[in-house]
Amino acid sequence: MTEQGGDVRKSKILLDEEQVGRTLARMTHEIAEQSPDLADLALVGIQRRGVELAARLARLLESFYGVRPPTGAIDITFYRDDLDARAGRNYEQPKVHSTDLPFDINDKTIVLVDDVLYTGRTIRAAIEALFDYGRPTAVRLAVLVDRGHRDLPIRPDYVGKNVPTSRSEQVVVHLMEMDGLDEVAIA
Repeated sequence: MTEQGGDVRKSKILLDEEQVGRTLARMTHEIAEQSPDLADLALVGIQRRGVELAARLARLLESFYGVRPPTGAIDITFYRDDLDARAGRNYEQPKVHSTDLPFDINDKTIVLVDDVLYTGRTIRAAIEALFDYGRPTAVRLAVLVDRGHRDLPIRPDYVGKNVPTSRSEQVVVHLMEMDGLDEVAIA
């Protein structure tokens, strides 16, 4: 889940537009190499920026391999394990987005897609939400940035960039579709 709030002008740029493009292309090839039958593959983005990344990966798979897997979006708001804790600590109310899975997830290999992997709690919630819609053959994880600091035993299958961070730092992801530019920075 993208961490917002840092002033990107005072941040260190980790990936610029060209590097984001190359990183997603590499991840696309890795997904294809580890998916024996692309017809059984589907990409599900975690709301918000994961949805855009899943759509890009699907377009790249079609461009490189001639197969465009179905894509969907999953909202994890009500699956979070920290809603009560966040309510008492001056956090913004969570924004609820839509879940849109316009295909049957049963017997598919689902690649969950997110922008930043941090504690693993978002991914745990996404897996729980996904299983409310069916039973996939397998669930894989693709993240643009893995910043470490896991609270749960979750490891991505496809990583754009590993970035060692301190817990006080923020990783800020901007995507063209939402923010008008492609960029990953650390604040």
